[in-house]
Amino acid sequence: MKEQEDMQTKEVILQVGQLLRQIRNEQKLSLEELAKKTGVSKLTLGKIERGETNPTLGVIWKITKGLSIPLSRLMVIEDIVNVARCGEGFIIEENQMWRLETIFRYKKETGLEMHRACLQPYSIYEAEPHHEGAIEFVTVMKGKISIQVGQEMYELNEFDSIQFEANRKHSYENTGNEVAVLHLTMKYLS
Repeated sequence: MKEQEDMQTKEVILQVGQLLRQIRNEQKLSLEELAKKTGVSKLTLGKIERGETNPTLGVIWKITKGLSIPLSRLMVIEDIVNVARCGEGFIIEENQMWRLETIFRYKKETGLEMHRACLQPYSIYEAEPHHEGAIEFVTVMKGKISIQVGQEMYELNEFDSIQFEANRKHSYENTGNEVAVLHLTMKYLS
């Protein structure tokens, strides 16, 4: 089982690298130009493109923000009809407190992407601001979450939802003693 997970992870890492190279080439950028736009070193970008490293969520955010693309654009390629099974999407973990799993990656036709996030008890996750014009929709599926958007704090209980402009600083806090589960939908300007 562990071997199969390792193989799947390697395949995803290779795919992320291939997609990054493709997008960089579409935008006619050299690795050096991309490094300047993203703040990620040329060496790290090269390793990602070659599938030699598993980038952190912070690095992926910097890259997608620098390229002005949604996070999920670097994720798994979809078919015309997709079924998203829990635990089978592209997963990024941040400090073992925040786990983000792609449910449906960005499609230009809809301007949407969807994720499932899990936040460990008594943890805070500070999200990077998204692209200009991005709108985030969050529904708490399990637990209770405090979401700070800018200077304002919002308390959400199970099945409560919030919508906000995601290009602002925002964070999620789980003050409860169980893992909180969130569904996040991002809407980008097409």
